[in-house]
Amino acid sequence: MNNLITIRGNHIVKKINDFEFKVEKDESKNMKVPVTIYSNDDLISKMISDRTIDQAVNVSTLPGVIKHVVVLPDGHEGYGFPVGGVAATDLEGGVISPGGVGYDINCGVRLLRTSLFTSDLKIDIKNLVDGLFKSIPTGVGSEGVLHLNKSELDDLLIQGVDWAIDHGYGNEHDAEVCEEGGKMNGADPSCISDTARKRGAPQLGSLGSGNHFLEIQKVDKIYDKNAAKIMGLYNEGQITVLIHCGSRGFGHQVCSDYLRISELAMKKYNITLSDRELACVPNYSKEGESYRKAMNSALNFAWANRQMITHWTRKTFEKFFSLTETDLDMKLVYDVSHNIAKVERHKVEGESSRDLVVHRKGATRAFPAGMKEVPISYRDIGQPVIIPGSMGTASWILLGNPRSMDLSFGSTAHGAGRTMSRAAAKRNYTADSVKKGLELKGIYVKSLTKAGMVEETPYAYKDVDAVVNISHSLGIATKVARLIPLGVIKG
Repeated sequence: MNNLITIRGNHIVKKINDFEFKVEKDESKNMKVPVTIYSNDDLISKMISDRTIDQAVNVSTLPGVIKHVVVLPDGHEGYGFPVGGVAATDLEGGVISPGGVGYDINCGVRLLRTSLFTSDLKIDIKNLVDGLFKSIPTGVGSEGVLHLNKSELDDLLIQGVDWAIDHGYGNEHDAEVCEEGGKMNGADPSCISDTARKRGAPQLGSLGSGNHFLEIQKVDKIYDKNAAKIMGLYNEGQITVLIHCGSRGFGHQVCSDYLRISELAMKKYNITLSDRELACVPNYSKEGESYRKAMNSALNFAWANRQMITHWTRKTFEKFFSLTETDLDMKLVYDVSHNIAKVERHKVEGESSRDLVVHRKGATRAFPAGMKEVPISYRDIGQPVIIPGSMGTASWILLGNPRSMDLSFGSTAHGAGRTMSRAAAKRNYTADSVKKGLELKGIYVKSLTKAGMVEETPYAYKDVDAVVNISHSLGIATKVARLIPLGVIKG
């Protein structure tokens, strides 16, 4: 308790308790608010080893930043903002930052449940994974099965997941259990560059590369039986499917475009920053409004993308098990976004609620029961929170808790968080060693490239169980069920 740790850059981190650390506001460094880090002794030592804390302190200098900058237990160095970071700015007098959302706009995860149990897997899991790999395009530059013209793409960018459902790729329930209903209002395709269109149009319904994956899992342990039952998770051994991907090259280009626009505009608004990667513009500036409309378009692209992948996943299961979708009961449990900025109402230091722009960069919304933003089917218990692990480790279903509103602007972690760069992973591991290690755990992995498998070795990530334990102990999102992988598709 109250240990002092000196950080590179002369930032002093105070240990408040077992799961909370703080960098106090320092006006000499132009900090407008303190930085709060939710971690433990082991994980914070990893944050100290890179620029995570430095970046969080830089974020605390943004115009209009409110209350504190939050670093969640999966936090690690990112572009400008740390990944696993949350920052809220005043809607009237604050800014919006493309780097506070990130390149993979609406990278997110969705969980499908099934009526199947491990005892039903009479076919070799390898055959099922191979079938999914054939059905769902993966990898850098991979293209989906649909090629949209300009008018069709514009409709999708406005309608989000509803576009996919209206074209036969899902059902109304899917939209009901997506964050924001799978559609952000205010999207405007006219704010999208031709380059972003060219990159994104061919990629709808594709998984992509990097840390994106599709995973066949089983329920390992249930911690909250009531919440699990409401989510359709009934017993250990039940088969689920987790899909993790985002807006592909479309979102990446939107971020690139508006980072350049923001950098050029800052001089006009007399904004000076300690790190150019934090490039930002006033919320109500022309550039800020344009970025929000473009970002919303990318958010909608990502929801439609995950919906298409969900459709092909269902069809593959139907074929392999010779069962109908109804028999398989492959309902969407929930879909959450990681990289997003939204206007939300929050209480700040005893004030009445006020509108803030909440940037979640590698962070998951974790709203509690009773909030109108939570789907009706979950409003009595709280929002489901999905935290994927790394390839070969557990994933978790949590439940949003009221404490998140006080501690983290209604947010929790988004995954395990990297501790090793992709280059370092390739120096230290081989595809054969990674594959063999996973096979020893009974996990079959299908990857487009050997490099993709090595870069995502479980050893490159933090312990996801430790990350979840911190969230649970703090009460920002609490445990519902632990899931473990059986088969994985990587780009």
